[in-house]
Amino acid sequence: MDWVEVSIKTTAEALEIASNILYDAGAGGVVIEDPRDILDLQRSDANWDYIDEDLLKHAVEDRVVVKGYLPNDADIYDKIEMIRQKVANIGNYGIEANDTTVVLADVHEEDWANNWKQYYKPTRVGLHIVIKPSWEAYVPAGDDIVIELDPGMAFGTGTHESTMLCLELLENHIFPGSTVIDVGCGSGVLSIAAAKLGASKVLALDVDPVAVNVTKDNVKINRVSNIVSVQKNNLLYGIEEQVDIIVANIIADVIIKLLPQSFKLLKEHGLFIASGIIKERADEVRTAMQNIGFTLEDAADAGEWVALVCKK
Repeated sequence: MDWVEVSIKTTAEALEIASNILYDAGAGGVVIEDPRDILDLQRSDANWDYIDEDLLKHAVEDRVVVKGYLPNDADIYDKIEMIRQKVANIGNYGIEANDTTVVLADVHEEDWANNWKQYYKPTRVGLHIVIKPSWEAYVPAGDDIVIELDPGMAFGTGTHESTMLCLELLENHIFPGSTVIDVGCGSGVLSIAAAKLGASKVLALDVDPVAVNVTKDNVKINRVSNIVSVQKNNLLYGIEEQVDIIVANIIADVIIKLLPQSFKLLKEHGLFIASGIIKERADEVRTAMQNIGFTLEDAADAGEWVALVCKK
Protein backbone atom coordinates (compact mmCIF):
# COMPACT_ATOMS: atom_id res chain seq x y z
CA MET A 1 0.00 0.00 0.00
CA ASP A 2 1.13 3.57 -0.70
CA TRP A 3 0.64 6.34 1.83
CA VAL A 4 0.26 10.10 1.85
CA GLU A 5 2.46 12.03 4.26
CA VAL A 6 0.53 15.04 5.56
CA SER A 7 2.75 17.69 7.16
CA ILE A 8 1.23 20.56 9.12
CA LYS A 9 3.79 23.34 9.51
CA THR A 10 2.68 25.58 12.33
CA THR A 11 3.60 27.32 15.58
CA ALA A 12 4.76 25.46 18.69
CA GLU A 13 1.63 26.68 20.46
CA ALA A 14 -0.58 24.91 17.90
CA LEU A 15 1.33 21.60 18.07
CA GLU A 16 -1.31 19.67 20.00
CA ILE A 17 -4.25 20.90 17.92
CA ALA A 18 -2.37 19.97 14.73
CA SER A 19 -1.74 16.50 16.17
CA ASN A 20 -5.44 16.09 17.00
CA ILE A 21 -6.42 17.09 13.45
CA LEU A 22 -4.26 14.31 12.02
CA TYR A 23 -5.53 11.76 14.54
CA ASP A 24 -9.12 12.70 13.68
CA ALA A 25 -8.36 12.16 9.99
CA GLY A 26 -7.26 8.60 10.73
CA ALA A 27 -3.51 8.81 11.27
CA GLY A 28 -2.38 6.00 13.56
CA GLY A 29 0.31 8.23 15.02
CA VAL A 30 2.15 11.47 14.44
CA VAL A 31 5.78 12.45 14.01
CA ILE A 32 6.78 15.80 15.53
CA GLU A 33 9.76 17.73 14.20
CA ASP A 34 10.48 20.41 16.79
CA PRO A 35 13.46 22.70 16.07
CA ARG A 36 13.64 23.50 19.79
CA ASP A 37 15.17 20.03 20.23
CA ILE A 38 17.89 20.91 17.69
CA LEU A 39 18.56 24.28 19.32
CA ASP A 40 18.78 22.59 22.74
CA LEU A 41 21.49 20.32 21.31
CA GLN A 42 23.37 23.32 19.99
CA ARG A 43 23.27 25.03 23.38
CA SER A 44 24.18 21.90 25.35
CA ASP A 45 27.64 20.67 26.22
CA ALA A 46 26.96 17.31 24.58
CA ASN A 47 29.73 16.07 22.30
CA TRP A 48 27.90 15.13 19.10
CA ASP A 49 29.81 13.56 16.22
CA TYR A 50 27.70 15.27 13.58
CA ILE A 51 24.82 17.73 13.34
CA ASP A 52 23.51 18.78 9.94
CA GLU A 53 24.27 22.50 9.61
CA ASP A 54 21.16 22.94 7.45
CA LEU A 55 19.02 21.83 10.39
CA LEU A 56 20.64 24.43 12.63
CA LYS A 57 20.33 27.12 9.97
CA HIS A 58 16.58 26.58 9.55
CA ALA A 59 15.75 25.93 13.21
CA VAL A 60 13.23 28.49 14.44
CA GLU A 61 12.13 28.05 18.03
CA ASP A 62 8.43 28.77 17.59
CA ARG A 63 7.84 26.62 14.48
CA VAL A 64 7.10 22.89 14.40
CA VAL A 65 6.12 20.30 11.81
CA VAL A 66 3.56 17.62 12.69
CA LYS A 67 3.42 14.70 10.26
CA GLY A 68 0.82 11.99 9.90
CA TYR A 69 0.42 9.17 7.38
CA LEU A 70 -2.85 8.24 5.68
CA PRO A 71 -3.49 5.32 3.31
CA ASN A 72 -3.75 6.51 -0.29
CA ASP A 73 -7.22 5.10 -0.85
CA ALA A 74 -10.56 6.32 -2.21
CA ASP A 75 -11.20 8.54 0.84
CA ILE A 76 -7.87 10.39 0.79
CA TYR A 77 -9.11 13.52 -1.01
CA ASP A 78 -12.00 13.99 1.44
CA LYS A 79 -9.65 13.52 4.39
CA ILE A 80 -7.14 16.04 3.04
CA GLU A 81 -9.89 18.59 2.48
CA MET A 82 -11.11 18.06 6.05
CA ILE A 83 -7.57 18.54 7.35
CA ARG A 84 -7.17 21.77 5.39
CA GLN A 85 -10.47 23.14 6.68
CA LYS A 86 -9.60 22.38 10.30
CA VAL A 87 -6.11 23.83 9.91
CA ALA A 88 -7.64 27.02 8.51
CA ASN A 89 -9.71 27.30 11.71
CA ILE A 90 -6.92 26.78 14.24
CA GLY A 91 -6.94 30.49 15.04
CA ASN A 92 -10.52 30.12 16.33
CA TYR A 93 -9.11 28.37 19.39
CA GLY A 94 -7.37 31.56 20.46
CA ILE A 95 -3.99 30.09 19.56
CA GLU A 96 -1.34 31.87 17.52
CA ALA A 97 -1.00 29.91 14.27
CA ASN A 98 0.32 32.37 11.70
CA ASP A 99 1.55 30.96 8.37
CA THR A 100 0.25 27.46 9.12
CA THR A 101 0.43 25.33 5.99
CA VAL A 102 -0.41 21.78 4.90
CA VAL A 103 2.12 19.97 2.71
CA LEU A 104 1.54 16.58 1.04
CA ALA A 105 3.99 13.92 -0.15
CA ASP A 106 3.60 10.37 -1.48
CA VAL A 107 5.35 7.64 0.50
CA HIS A 108 5.97 4.11 -0.76
CA GLU A 109 5.57 1.59 2.04
CA GLU A 110 8.72 -0.39 1.19
CA ASP A 111 10.89 2.74 1.31
CA TRP A 112 9.36 3.94 4.57
CA ALA A 113 9.53 0.57 6.26
CA ASN A 114 13.22 0.01 5.55
CA ASN A 115 15.20 3.22 5.08
CA TRP A 116 15.03 4.38 8.73
CA LYS A 117 16.25 1.08 10.20
CA GLN A 118 19.92 2.03 10.01
CA TYR A 119 19.33 4.68 12.72
CA TYR A 120 17.42 2.45 15.16
CA LYS A 121 19.75 0.76 17.68
CA PRO A 122 19.31 -1.04 21.05
CA THR A 123 18.31 1.45 23.75
CA ARG A 124 18.36 1.04 27.52
CA VAL A 125 15.37 2.47 29.41
CA GLY A 126 15.14 2.65 33.19
CA LEU A 127 17.07 0.13 35.24
CA HIS A 128 16.56 -3.11 33.35
CA ILE A 129 14.60 -2.59 30.11
CA VAL A 130 16.39 -2.74 26.77
CA ILE A 131 14.52 -2.02 23.53
CA LYS A 132 16.17 -4.08 20.79
CA PRO A 133 15.28 -3.84 17.09
CA SER A 134 14.47 -7.30 15.78
CA TRP A 135 17.24 -7.02 13.16
CA GLU A 136 19.99 -5.94 15.62
CA ALA A 137 22.26 -8.23 17.65
CA TYR A 138 22.45 -7.64 21.41
CA VAL A 139 24.02 -9.64 24.25
CA PRO A 140 21.94 -9.03 27.39
CA ALA A 141 23.35 -8.59 30.87
CA GLY A 142 22.07 -10.90 33.57
CA ASP A 143 19.15 -8.74 34.73
CA ASP A 144 18.22 -7.15 31.39
CA ILE A 145 14.60 -7.31 30.28
CA VAL A 146 14.93 -7.31 26.49
CA ILE A 147 12.00 -6.21 24.34
CA GLU A 148 12.51 -7.17 20.73
CA LEU A 149 10.63 -4.78 18.49
CA ASP A 150 9.82 -4.22 14.85
CA PRO A 151 7.62 -1.10 14.65
CA GLY A 152 6.69 -1.71 11.01
CA MET A 153 4.22 1.01 10.02
CA ALA A 154 2.88 1.52 13.56
CA PHE A 155 4.88 4.49 14.92
CA GLY A 156 6.53 3.05 17.98
CA THR A 157 10.24 2.35 18.30
CA GLY A 158 10.03 2.75 22.08
CA THR A 159 12.71 5.44 22.04
CA HIS A 160 10.53 8.56 22.05
CA GLU A 161 10.82 10.48 25.34
CA SER A 162 7.13 10.06 26.19
CA THR A 163 7.34 6.28 25.64
CA MET A 164 10.50 5.97 27.73
CA LEU A 165 8.79 7.86 30.56
CA CYS A 166 5.93 5.33 30.44
CA LEU A 167 8.36 2.43 30.48
CA GLU A 168 10.23 3.83 33.48
CA LEU A 169 6.99 4.42 35.41
CA LEU A 170 5.73 0.94 34.54
CA GLU A 171 8.98 -0.52 35.83
CA ASN A 172 8.60 1.46 39.07
CA HIS A 173 4.93 0.73 39.74
CA ILE A 174 3.95 -2.62 38.26
CA PHE A 175 3.76 -5.58 40.63
CA PRO A 176 3.74 -9.35 39.99
CA GLY A 177 0.34 -10.51 38.82
CA SER A 178 -0.87 -7.06 37.73
CA THR A 179 -3.65 -6.82 35.17
CA VAL A 180 -3.02 -4.07 32.61
CA ILE A 181 -4.72 -2.24 29.73
CA ASP A 182 -2.54 -0.42 27.19
CA VAL A 183 -4.64 2.21 25.38
CA GLY A 184 -3.25 3.17 21.97
CA CYS A 185 -0.69 0.37 21.91
CA GLY A 186 1.10 1.39 18.68
CA SER A 187 3.82 -1.22 18.18
CA GLY A 188 3.02 -2.92 21.50
CA VAL A 189 6.13 -1.89 23.42
CA LEU A 190 4.29 -0.95 26.63
CA SER A 191 2.14 -4.09 26.58
CA ILE A 192 5.17 -6.32 26.07
CA ALA A 193 7.08 -4.48 28.79
CA ALA A 194 4.19 -4.95 31.22
CA ALA A 195 4.15 -8.69 30.50
CA LYS A 196 7.91 -9.03 30.95
CA LEU A 197 7.79 -6.97 34.14
CA GLY A 198 5.42 -9.47 35.74
CA ALA A 199 1.85 -8.68 34.64
CA SER A 200 -0.41 -11.71 34.51
CA LYS A 201 -2.79 -10.32 31.88
CA VAL A 202 -2.45 -7.42 29.42
CA LEU A 203 -5.02 -6.09 26.99
CA ALA A 204 -3.51 -4.02 24.14
CA LEU A 205 -5.94 -1.70 22.34
CA ASP A 206 -5.59 0.49 19.26
CA VAL A 207 -8.07 1.96 16.78
CA ASP A 208 -5.55 1.57 13.94
CA PRO A 209 -5.64 -1.91 12.33
CA VAL A 210 -2.00 -1.52 11.25
CA ALA A 211 -0.97 -1.00 14.90
CA VAL A 212 -3.05 -4.00 15.96
CA ASN A 213 -1.32 -6.28 13.45
CA VAL A 214 2.16 -4.95 14.30
CA THR A 215 1.51 -5.41 18.03
CA LYS A 216 0.34 -8.99 17.44
CA ASP A 217 3.55 -9.72 15.55
CA ASN A 218 5.74 -8.19 18.26
CA VAL A 219 3.87 -10.05 21.01
CA LYS A 220 4.69 -13.32 19.21
CA ILE A 221 8.34 -12.31 18.70
CA ASN A 222 8.65 -11.68 22.45
CA ARG A 223 6.83 -14.92 23.39
CA VAL A 224 4.21 -13.23 25.58
CA SER A 225 1.12 -14.31 23.64
CA ASN A 226 -0.05 -16.19 26.73
CA ILE A 227 -0.24 -12.88 28.61
CA VAL A 228 -0.98 -10.16 26.02
CA SER A 229 -4.16 -10.09 23.96
CA VAL A 230 -4.59 -7.49 21.22
CA GLN A 231 -7.74 -6.03 19.74
CA LYS A 232 -8.93 -3.14 17.59
CA ASN A 233 -10.83 -0.75 19.82
CA ASN A 234 -11.64 2.95 20.12
CA LEU A 235 -10.03 3.96 23.42
CA LEU A 236 -11.84 2.14 26.25
CA TYR A 237 -15.34 2.06 24.77
CA GLY A 238 -17.01 -1.30 25.37
CA ILE A 239 -14.35 -2.54 27.81
CA GLU A 240 -15.84 -3.74 31.09
CA GLU A 241 -13.26 -5.80 33.00
CA GLN A 242 -11.58 -3.99 35.89
CA VAL A 243 -7.77 -3.96 36.01
CA ASP A 244 -4.90 -2.85 38.25
CA ILE A 245 -3.15 -0.52 35.77
CA ILE A 246 -4.16 1.45 32.70
CA VAL A 247 -1.36 3.00 30.66
CA ALA A 248 -1.87 5.53 27.87
CA ASN A 249 0.86 7.24 25.88
CA ILE A 250 -1.27 9.53 23.75
CA ILE A 251 -1.85 13.31 24.04
CA ALA A 252 -3.33 15.53 26.73
CA ASP A 253 -6.80 15.97 25.19
CA VAL A 254 -7.28 12.22 24.74
CA ILE A 255 -5.94 11.50 28.25
CA ILE A 256 -8.47 13.92 29.75
CA LYS A 257 -11.19 12.22 27.69
CA LEU A 258 -10.04 8.82 29.03
CA LEU A 259 -10.19 9.78 32.71
CA PRO A 260 -13.86 8.91 33.49
CA GLN A 261 -13.58 5.54 31.71
CA SER A 262 -10.27 4.78 33.37
CA PHE A 263 -11.58 5.61 36.84
CA LYS A 264 -14.49 3.24 36.27
CA LEU A 265 -12.31 0.39 34.97
CA LEU A 266 -9.59 0.57 37.63
CA LYS A 267 -9.77 -1.52 40.75
CA GLU A 268 -9.55 0.19 44.13
CA HIS A 269 -6.03 1.67 44.44
CA GLY A 270 -5.51 1.02 40.72
CA LEU A 271 -3.08 3.22 38.76
CA PHE A 272 -3.52 5.29 35.62
CA ILE A 273 -0.15 6.00 33.94
CA ALA A 274 -0.45 8.76 31.36
CA SER A 275 2.23 10.12 29.05
CA GLY A 276 2.45 12.14 25.84
CA ILE A 277 1.60 15.31 27.76
CA ILE A 278 3.45 18.45 26.73
CA LYS A 279 4.68 20.47 29.71
CA GLU A 280 2.32 23.35 28.99
CA ARG A 281 -0.68 21.03 29.51
CA ALA A 282 0.57 19.12 32.56
CA ASP A 283 -1.24 21.26 35.16
CA GLU A 284 -4.47 20.99 33.20
CA VAL A 285 -4.22 17.20 33.14
CA ARG A 286 -3.37 17.07 36.88
CA THR A 287 -6.44 19.16 37.68
CA ALA A 288 -8.66 16.95 35.51
CA MET A 289 -7.33 13.85 37.30
CA GLN A 290 -8.07 15.32 40.71
CA ASN A 291 -11.56 16.44 39.63
CA ILE A 292 -12.41 12.87 38.63
CA GLY A 293 -11.28 11.58 42.04
CA PHE A 294 -7.73 10.42 41.35
CA THR A 295 -4.80 11.13 43.67
CA LEU A 296 -1.49 12.05 42.06
CA GLU A 297 1.13 9.41 42.94
CA ASP A 298 4.15 10.10 40.75
CA ALA A 299 5.41 12.26 37.90
CA ALA A 300 8.37 12.32 35.54
CA ASP A 301 9.50 14.53 32.70
CA ALA A 302 11.96 14.46 29.81
CA GLY A 303 12.50 17.22 27.29
CA GLU A 304 9.11 18.78 26.52
CA TRP A 305 7.14 15.78 27.82
CA VAL A 306 5.52 14.91 31.15
CA ALA A 307 4.14 11.59 32.43
CA LEU A 308 1.81 11.31 35.41
CA VAL A 309 0.75 8.44 37.65
CA CYS A 310 -2.50 8.76 39.58
CA LYS A 311 -4.27 6.35 41.94
CA LYS A 312 -7.96 5.58 42.28
